[in-house]
Amino acid sequence: METDLALPGAPSALSRHVTLAAVREHGVGPEQLRWIATDPEIFEAFYREHVEAIQGFVARRVGERERAADLTAEIFLAAIGAARRYRPGRAAPKAWLYGIAINVVGADRRREGRERARDERLRASELLDEDDAERIDARIDAAATQRRLYAAIERLPAAERAVLELVALDELGLAEAADATGIRPVTARVRLHRARRKLRDELDSTFDLPTTSERSRR
Repeated sequence: METDLALPGAPSALSRHVTLAAVREHGVGPEQLRWIATDPEIFEAFYREHVEAIQGFVARRVGERERAADLTAEIFLAAIGAARRYRPGRAAPKAWLYGIAINVVGADRRREGRERARDERLRASELLDEDDAERIDARIDAAATQRRLYAAIERLPAAERAVLELVALDELGLAEAADATGIRPVTARVRLHRARRKLRDELDSTFDLPTTSERSRR
């Protein structure tokens, strides 16, 4: 079980200035990631760096604007809460954040259909201005076709589905997908191969696609 790691003492004004300059130019790296829990400017840089990718991740799995906005906010709140446990040698910040996104969306699926006490908390959708809402709607619309494909992916075994989603839908590299799901790259490669084969068979069956021999005769 991972435990919280003590953050180093507050940096000097000069070292913090140098750190922020590096973060703004190159993004939040493994050595700075744990500071998103305590430094608002580093968190803002981290958020800006990854929010579009995370919104896309959620939009490919969720078809409702308010729910997509809530889940995106929840993922970044979870990242703040988990930052103290981050270990630079285990995964790059991007893969680490996708691992959190997988857990948050998975938990939402498990509790979907239950009544939630939304009155007792501030919903992220209530903070959206018109431009924010339009951007999320646009991402959901653009992801509609992918969500139809995702319905077929849902029927795959969970372990294989997770790797396929990250590589094929979210465009992570195989090593990043392995880090995000906590498995070895060779295992991820095997699961990806199996998932692609099963998905191809599933789509051939669902849409009554011609077989390879039939296609070759055309």
